[in-house]
Parts: sequence; C-alpha cells; structure tokens
Amino acid sequence: MSYLGENIKKLGFGLMRLPKKDDVIDIEQVKIMVDKFLAAGFTYFDTAWAYPGSEDAIRQALVERYPREKFQLATKNAAWINCQAREEAINQFETSLKQTGAGYFDFYLLHNLGESRTQFFDKFDMWSFVQEKKQQGLIKHVGFSFHSTPEELEEILQNHPEMEFVQLQINYADWENPAVQSRKCYEVARKYNKPVIIMEPVKGGMLATPPQTVADVFKKADPHKSVASWAIHFAADLDGIITVLSGMSNIEQMDDNLANMKDFTHLTAQERDVVKQAQAELAKIDIIPCTTCNYCAKVCPNNIGISGSFTAMNMLTLYKDKAAARHQEGWLVKGHGKKRADECIKCGKCEQVCPQHIAIRANLEKVAKELLS
Repeated sequence: MSYLGENIKKLGFGLMRLPKKDDVIDIEQVKIMVDKFLAAGFTYFDTAWAYPGSEDAIRQALVERYPREKFQLATKNAAWINCQAREEAINQFETSLKQTGAGYFDFYLLHNLGESRTQFFDKFDMWSFVQEKKQQGLIKHVGFSFHSTPEELEEILQNHPEMEFVQLQINYADWENPAVQSRKCYEVARKYNKPVIIMEPVKGGMLATPPQTVADVFKKADPHKSVASWAIHFAADLDGIITVLSGMSNIEQMDDNLANMKDFTHLTAQERDVVKQAQAELAKIDIIPCTTCNYCAKVCPNNIGISGSFTAMNMLTLYKDKAAARHQEGWLVKGHGKKRADECIKCGKCEQVCPQHIAIRANLEKVAKELLS
C-alpha cells in the first residue's frame, strides 16, 4: 500500500542549524549545500518560523534560484510562542509565506505539540485554520511535530484524524529511552496509518561522536563508514518514513550524508545486528535509571525538576557535551516552570515514592556540582 511521501528520497535537509559566519547565517555556504543536495536527487527542505533567519536564508539559497516544482518545502507554526490571540498565531503563517517567498508549503506542521503546548493550537483553533489554507492551495499536506508521550500522541491522533503525517524524534539511542520513547511513539503513528518524518536522527549531532565503546562497534563493522551515517541509516530503515531530516551545518556533513544516502538501501540483517550491539553498549553505561514517571514530582514540596535534571545529567554522562546538557536542563527544568537541582531541600519524600529506588538527593547534588556549577 502506498503512502504520502513514499517517493520522496529518504534524506531531508533540516534548516535549523545552518552554517554561520560572523554570527549570521552564511548564505553563500548554504547555496553550495542546496546545490549539492538537489544535484544528488534530494528534494525535501525543512524550516520553521521559529528558526531565526532560516526561512529568509532558504528563500535566497533555494526558492529564488530553483523552479518551485523542483523541491518540497516544509515549515512550522509554533502557536505556543508568545501568542495571546488567534491572530498572532495566524500571522506566523503569513510571515512564513513572506519570508520564504515559496507561494505555498508542501508540508505545514503545527510545531512541537505535547504537554502544555497543545492547548494553544486548540484555543486558537489552528486545526481548522490549516485546513482552510489547504483548501486554498497554500498548504499541500498538514501534520504536526511532537515531543511527548505515546499516550498523548494517541489522544491527538484520535481527536484529529485529518492530520496526514507526524514528525517524531527517532534515533537508535532514544529508541528505548524512557525520557523520549521513540519506538512507542513511532508505533502509535503507524497504528493510525500516519507516515512519519524523522527529526533528530543524530540526536543534535551527539551520535556523530557517541561514547567510544559505541563508536568502536560501528568502526569495527565498517571502518570506512562514518558513525553519524549509521544513525541516519537506522532511522531511514523504518517502514512508512517520508524522509529523515539531518540538520546539516557545513559542507562536510552534507557530503557525508549524500555519499551514504544517495543510493539508499535498507539495512541488512547483519547491519541491524551491529546497531543492536551499539545499543547494548550504550545501555551498559552507568546512568541514572530514571524512567520519567514523575512520581517524585507529585510529592516534592519545592517543585524541583527532578526527572529533567536527570535526563540532562545522563546526556552529559553519555556524550560529554556540557553545553548541550545544560541546554537540555534549561528546557526540561526552567522551561517547564520547575526549580533547579541546587534548590533541593533534601527532605527525602521523593525517594519514598521512586519505583526505581534512585538515591535522588545524592544524584541532584551531583547534577548541581557537575552540570550547574
């Protein structure tokens, strides 16, 4: 059975992390990357109203230089960012049209649904707005991107069967990660026959330099293949995928991705075993065994962002990237209205309800010392 986007090649150009020169997007380098991407037969570009300078850059590098029918352009609406009224959320669409100069969008996404963010799309009835724009021919296909639980994804798909596709964070590290639940979210999307666009296949670049024991598994299997390409291949190997977005930041990353995805074939049974070995090595690393059940949050008298702190700390342990881990902590803790690890009053109530029997107070001290200081 065919599905939406089946004929789109399985590598998409994510425009969130474009190359910069003197702190502004380097349009000339983006032009070279766009040219290489299209020359290799790839056609899907993904931007968003919320990515500073990205829509403008892709207008100059792509829209003004190629016939409109030669590519697919996707952008996104983030009604939860500083919108007090429906008009402001709708204005994001008009701004995107103007900034990209694209005339219409092949794929338009309600951006980053889940948790407290979904309510803004409901409140402003963005669901009917995007359908109106689709009827006007300004949008070809409507879907949404999502970062939350499989249960919440199922609820949205039940309430909005008109959504044509879902964009999910999927990579081999998060496949069984309780904080992300990639596999379960993917399975929910497939249960409702929604094709999937994959984001974060290299986990923001971290799977390009995974822990050494993980990298060794891939290098032993194929010394000539980059570690990052295994991550993209894992994602593209799944069924019902429209494309796999790679947020490429330079020409070298573009060249590597094109070399590995130009003649894409599904993983062999032997290659799938290699990925399983890498996942097993990742699982051996001693991280805080938090499943983000958040029972601790229900009893914490000081509203500490416990699970968010632990997710960020695990990221630091696994990938040794303090800046990325701090960014994660900022979003999962402060961004969710929680207090930070160093504000814990050590009452111990959390430890009495933790199903994993985690030494929460000691680990919050560790977060404060190694991540926040």
